[in-house]
Amino acid sequence: TEKSHILISGATGQGKSVLLNVLITSLLYKKHPAEIKFVLIDPDRIELSLYSVLVKHFLAKIPASDEVIVTDVWNAIETFQSLIIEMNDRFKLLWDANVRNAKEYNIRFRQRKLNPSKGHRFLPYIVVIIDKYYDIAMYMEEEYLTKLVRKAHAVGIHIILSVQRPSLDILSNDTKSYFPARIAFRTASRQESKLILDEEGAERLSGNGDAIYKDELSTIRLQVPYISTNEIVDITHYIGNQQGYDYTYTLPDNAPPAYPLVDSSDRDPLFDEAARLVVLHQQGSSSLIQRKFFIGYNRAERLMEQLEVAGIVGAVQGSKPREVFITDEYSLEKLLNSF
Repeated sequence: TEKSHILISGATGQGKSVLLNVLITSLLYKKHPAEIKFVLIDPDRIELSLYSVLVKHFLAKIPASDEVIVTDVWNAIETFQSLIIEMNDRFKLLWDANVRNAKEYNIRFRQRKLNPSKGHRFLPYIVVIIDKYYDIAMYMEEEYLTKLVRKAHAVGIHIILSVQRPSLDILSNDTKSYFPARIAFRTASRQESKLILDEEGAERLSGNGDAIYKDELSTIRLQVPYISTNEIVDITHYIGNQQGYDYTYTLPDNAPPAYPLVDSSDRDPLFDEAARLVVLHQQGSSSLIQRKFFIGYNRAERLMEQLEVAGIVGAVQGSKPREVFITDEYSLEKLLNSF
């Protein structure tokens, strides 16, 4: 559905992966490569690898990775960060165009009412499909997923998330509430059915693709059609052998900008810990560093200057705290490791 994201869940072997393949191939039949791009995240390296041949047609990836099907957990985290940047960029474009959603925006773009020389561009739908979400959730802050599902559908970014059991330790009720479309396969218990659908019923399904679809308006029992591996191979190779684009569709670069860092021999021994402190508190303040590490004003100021040179905090703003450029600990550790 164009207005929501989809949560898919149920016991192992009941049809979740088959449904993902049905959804992908249906969209391949329906949409031109210019209209839709897929971000495929598959930590198990099994289910979605068949679509890698569509790299020049339907797939999107981050610039820093050679993976067209995301299998590495850290690449998955960077992909989420990049999608958040893409979402924010698209909201700016919608604001400038004075429209409410990506569909209205693309209509105006096709009518040549938006000028590419002013940064406007056609916005293909981006469908993010995540299989085995649990394997990623163990390492990734849920905030990344929450930011996307909260409002990304308005700018044409949609999430299809598959997880065996959406328990609170990997998917909070707040995040789950942004998935109004739910598809449940057979579950092991009534409690697991309630986790997915907020009601019983999935535990009584017969298996083999028998499922319950529920959204804000209705609850429907349905049978997911079967698609074989050979059929997927035929479809993907038929498309892959056609003329594609010269390059894979690229998501925004989320890497922190490169800054010249002071020589490591001159760097204060507290540099890394001070960086973690200001990022954690999102406050570039010498007094914060003084209080935390029990050091004098001059040393704290030198630390702030080194953090500025490293691109972690901004310049002095009078009596105000410096701006902190790094927003999360993962990005900071990536930057520190690059030094």
